[in-house]
Amino acid sequence: MKYEIEKIRNIGLAAHIDAGKTTTTERILYYAGKIHRLGEVDYGTSQMDWMEQEKERGITITAAATTFFWEQHQINLIDTPGHVDFTVEVERSLRALDGAVIIVCAVGGVEPQTETIWRQANKYNIPRIVFVNKMDRMGADFERAVETISEKLGSKAVPINIPMGEEEHFEGVIDLVTMQTMIWKEEKLGAEFETIPIPHDFQGEAQIAREHLIDTLVDYDDDLLETILDDENPTPEQLNRAIRTGTLQQEFVPVLAGSALKNKGIQPLLNAVVNFLPAPSDVPPVKGIHPRTGDEIFRKSEPDAPFSSLAFKIAADPYVDRLSYIRIYSGTIKVGNQYLNPRTDKKERVQKIFRMHANKRIELDETYAGDVVAIAGMKTISTGDTLCDTKKPIAFESMEFPEPVIFIAVEPKSRADAEKIDKTLQILADEDPTFKYHQDTETGQTIISGMGELHLEILVDRMIREFNVGVNVGNPQVAYRETITSSAKSKYTIDKPLGGKHQFAVVEIEVMPGEKGSGIEVIKKFKSTVEIPENFIKAVENGILSTKDSGTIAGYPLLDLVVKITHLEFDEEHSTELAFEMASSQAFLQAVRKASPVLLEPVMEIEVVVPEQNLGDVMGDLSARSAEIQGIDHRKDGEVVKAIVPLAEMFGYTTSLRSLTQGRGFFTMQFSHYRRLPPAKEEKLLMKIRGY
Repeated sequence: MKYEIEKIRNIGLAAHIDAGKTTTTERILYYAGKIHRLGEVDYGTSQMDWMEQEKERGITITAAATTFFWEQHQINLIDTPGHVDFTVEVERSLRALDGAVIIVCAVGGVEPQTETIWRQANKYNIPRIVFVNKMDRMGADFERAVETISEKLGSKAVPINIPMGEEEHFEGVIDLVTMQTMIWKEEKLGAEFETIPIPHDFQGEAQIAREHLIDTLVDYDDDLLETILDDENPTPEQLNRAIRTGTLQQEFVPVLAGSALKNKGIQPLLNAVVNFLPAPSDVPPVKGIHPRTGDEIFRKSEPDAPFSSLAFKIAADPYVDRLSYIRIYSGTIKVGNQYLNPRTDKKERVQKIFRMHANKRIELDETYAGDVVAIAGMKTISTGDTLCDTKKPIAFESMEFPEPVIFIAVEPKSRADAEKIDKTLQILADEDPTFKYHQDTETGQTIISGMGELHLEILVDRMIREFNVGVNVGNPQVAYRETITSSAKSKYTIDKPLGGKHQFAVVEIEVMPGEKGSGIEVIKKFKSTVEIPENFIKAVENGILSTKDSGTIAGYPLLDLVVKITHLEFDEEHSTELAFEMASSQAFLQAVRKASPVLLEPVMEIEVVVPEQNLGDVMGDLSARSAEIQGIDHRKDGEVVKAIVPLAEMFGYTTSLRSLTQGRGFFTMQFSHYRRLPPAKEEKLLMKIRGY
């Protein structure tokens, strides 16, 4: 197909877990002719969930990319995970995309992970449409689901089609633009549908919904407004143009209804993607900086512009070692050419370019601005890195990822396993920026940390099955943090022989509490009677930051504090970067000890859905876990309890909830914030750590 940037759509599918996102993806690929049989999540046959762990658990773990065509448009689609432990996959995918389809369950409406995804889409300014799925389910309520979009997400939700019936009576959808009904043929697995006039029983509801749609759209199209003022009936072209304008401006969100499992409503969704979501050429020029001068630069989405791209995902690959998934913002990429990584200032040669379909691939010789592909041959590239033209470089803003909240100890079972474990962990860490590992200097154990129990369970399973590394696994532990509650100053001097050479450095600093969620900020501006060499100032910063992962109470990482360098002294003959790193590290620890340090614990937002008759038992159990109840809502499938609760109290909660509700309750949990550990709990924890 001829390259036309106006006919490219880069979209992500995202949803709360169990909203039917991967089933929707399978239907999209089937009706677009990309696959020739329907895959089912429940049977482990879906094309996009290709990992063994995904097939066994029936969930999406890693973002999977594919490309297909619909109505002469090339659609690059990324199917993202719904489980909160893998939310980084959504974050980095949205960074590289132009539009999104957010899938909402018709029974549950907007749920906690939907809100997280929405915030991520807002962060990257991404136009989106909503597909209200599972209209065939018991308890489906389209109107209520649409209301939750406005109430919980703060966005104006505007249906452009509505369901004809709900639950077991769901038959099809009514298109509010054409005022026709679409009925799908079950014998054709939804590949064919017939268009019929709106049945009499639904005409009143459809007319009201259309009037609401038009009332919204007249603000975005003068031609449409004129038509309405002339008391004429607007054409579908006028309505579609206004829907596109409002969607791209993010003034409202078009909403469609359907049931992916029952093969209904997918073709209108695909038409909406083509008609209403942006092409790369609709997106403003992307902003970056010149890596050497720091000057601001913009790149237009044009194939003739200097090449620029962003690596949004790294994946281990059995055939080419590692794949780097990139979004091309400008220019053309060709096999054999060299490109620059501004972060490392290294040039690397592209060995292969792939068009991906989950874990399958098609080789390309070249591709252009607006495309999403995977490339092989990049040894130093990491998630968030820019890859660009060597002569006209640009560096895009990198990505920020949340810190892990849970960790476990792993030990190799044999000497052969011990030889493989470090390389395996490095590969997994390259793939997943929220996975961290380190060696415990006291016990010699390897500590791996991540976003939740499931996250670490999957990673350990991959170590064993993919990389053949046998490991013994400890119990999950909470990733506590440390911070300070007051300000303190410290001075540290090094004036002695070190490593056979006399070293000299004087560092004075002040530490102060920082804002919540701010990490560690180092302020390097200070007055000095002599000019301090820049490399010594950088060494001071490095010394502070290299010490931040070992707090003074129990060795947990420090966060939410400001370090101000107040005075430095150096000697032309004896001062070195090493001396300043060591002095600043010791000054930092001294200051922290004096600044009333405390322990912080991770607190989680949870949402528990339970049958009404089990509500009292569940509330009692949550109270025993130190939960703070935020509210209780009623919906068709049960009572919804919202609470915040310390992560330490949530281990084993799945089993407890199953027991309390006879298997009918379920919950979701996501990280909220760190807060001070109560003194009694801190004392108990320290006794456990120190043994006294």
